[in-house]
Amino acid sequence: MGHRDVLIRRATPSDVGALQTLIERSARGLSGGFYTPEQIEGAIRYVFGVDSLLIADRTYYAAVSGTTIVGCGGWSKRATLYGGDQAGRRSADLLDPLRDAARIRAFFVAPTHARSGVGSLILEASESAARAAGFRRIELMATLPGVPFYASRGYVASMRTRDALPDGTTLELVRMERSL
Repeated sequence: MGHRDVLIRRATPSDVGALQTLIERSARGLSGGFYTPEQIEGAIRYVFGVDSLLIADRTYYAAVSGTTIVGCGGWSKRATLYGGDQAGRRSADLLDPLRDAARIRAFFVAPTHARSGVGSLILEASESAARAAGFRRIELMATLPGVPFYASRGYVASMRTRDALPDGTTLELVRMERSL
């Protein structure tokens, strides 16, 4: 299934249940071979999830095929680099577009729509909106399955890190950035 039948729209509070279901399905379906089952479940429990502030800021998008959300992701003008509502270390502080990099946040695609262009459509919408808001640079914290996608879109790895989850597992992540 290609991306031609996919519409990108702003996510709304009424989408949260469907978004959370998609995020879990995406993580379980696309992270195997990169993370252990324990790491995937820990990430779903403690890191991956909907960030309601992105929805409130109108910077989070849903990719819809028919009536089904098949992808999601967005950008942020706030300091938090990654993690859903359940994650710690969050900051609602606003970034300065002239000094700071905007954030690419919470990209997930349904396994049935992986590598079909859905992620690229959401990324293009996010980058365009961040650029229109005055940002000159953009950065993100990529999961290992996301690194090849972002690299193909011009993002360069700047740091590898491990996030220690409350259940004792660790999650390897890669900070990436590029100019807009």
